[in-house]
Amino acid sequence: MGEKKREVDQVKAGTRLPRAEHPETAPNFPASAFLGGGCGGIANVLAGQPFDTLKVRMQTAAPGQYSGLVDCFKQTIAKDGLRALYRGVSAPLIGVTPMWALSFWSYDLGQRIVYAATPARKTKEMNMLEFAFAGGFSGWVTCIIATPMERVKVVLQTQDQVKGGVKYKGMIDASVGMFKEGGFGSLYRGTIATMARDIPGSAAYFVAYEYFYRLLKKDGQNISIGATLFAGGMSGVAMWSIAIPPDVIKSRIQASPPGMYSGFVDCGVKMVRAEGPGALFKGLGPALLRAFPANAAGFLGRALGMEVLHQLW
Repeated sequence: MGEKKREVDQVKAGTRLPRAEHPETAPNFPASAFLGGGCGGIANVLAGQPFDTLKVRMQTAAPGQYSGLVDCFKQTIAKDGLRALYRGVSAPLIGVTPMWALSFWSYDLGQRIVYAATPARKTKEMNMLEFAFAGGFSGWVTCIIATPMERVKVVLQTQDQVKGGVKYKGMIDASVGMFKEGGFGSLYRGTIATMARDIPGSAAYFVAYEYFYRLLKKDGQNISIGATLFAGGMSGVAMWSIAIPPDVIKSRIQASPPGMYSGFVDCGVKMVRAEGPGALFKGLGPALLRAFPANAAGFLGRALGMEVLHQLW
């Protein structure tokens, strides 16, 4: 009883992470991965959606529409107020529960694949290249959910910037409308671009987390909440430091009318020809500003969600 009370006091004081964050002590039920990932995803979206909206609007706007991040922020809230920063939030909120659950589940599966492929390994400790493979595998699997979710979100975030103005009232209206117009092909527009962003991006994401987790974790002690926040935040920074060019192309493809681009390469070439190489880095500022707090919140939300599940099971 005394040891349990010390654990609770340390968690409340922020000096250690909830015990259920660690795989060896987490409850072994499919629901735990689903609900724990969902808690992390919801925290990630709520903390990062305003920055994501500004990023997407800057990426899809006509050249010269915004002079920078601050100007984009001013013009966006001038039209609809601060609520405009959360436009399209329903799609990621609904999508993040299965997406984060699928992401962490497939990351674990990727590690199992590594172990299965190296039966004669001398140590159970994986190296960073192996973590990169598991992370990239996770990014590939997660695209199943991420692509249609991103497509709906991007259209809702940018529809007031295109001719014809606001077309869809919300996530369900947009999803049904896109499906009627082009079936699953419309909802999955930008799949290759999403993979080009998420496979290397997820590799960098999980490698960064594993690196900082090991750097900050003291031998024989649980990692603190502050260290988890830092490791989670840096994982987001690592991902978005390399993911912006394919993300810009993805946003352009998903926001454009059918037929404007024949594919990922065609979109990238046309953008560079028309706007220069700098076009591929539009939205880098808000993406990096979003990366740390959103992913720090996501990992903390997942840890706290897992702690609740640990108490229940």
